[in-house]
Amino acid sequence: MIRYARIATPLGTLLAVAEGEALAALHFEGGRHAPSPATHWREAPDHPPLRRCAAQLADYFAGCRRGFDLPVAVTGTPFQKRVWREIARVPFGETITYAQLAARAGVPGAARAAGAATGRNPLSIVVPCHRIVATGGALTGYAGGLARKSRLLALEGAGAAG
Repeated sequence: MIRYARIATPLGTLLAVAEGEALAALHFEGGRHAPSPATHWREAPDHPPLRRCAAQLADYFAGCRRGFDLPVAVTGTPFQKRVWREIARVPFGETITYAQLAARAGVPGAARAAGAATGRNPLSIVVPCHRIVATGGALTGYAGGLARKSRLLALEGAGAAG
């Protein structure tokens, strides 16, 4: 059964989706690639993985959490999953470029492909794709919008890519 919750944050409402006991998606409502609840989904903010997600997000926005410890089950291609795994390894407060991400994912020279996979990240904030920037540190591409990306990086005190 698919359950969902809307989670209020300082940057807008997030739609959290759980399949079974794992978080399957976390998107800013109205963001690019954000799903809308389907008729067979059940709103269940007290479902344990959704409740844990909301609590950890509250801690993150309060400055008390630097990472997430949630069971996740995402759907994607093997390449996308490799990219998302590498994104999850970028430390709090740091950034890397799409080219660096591609190299870390085992495909040097494929920055555009890494960027496309980044744009399809199903777990906004939890898999911190806001920490991926263009060469030179420019902010580009964020499904939740560049203003949110900028605010997330400021929240983390993120420096230039390196």
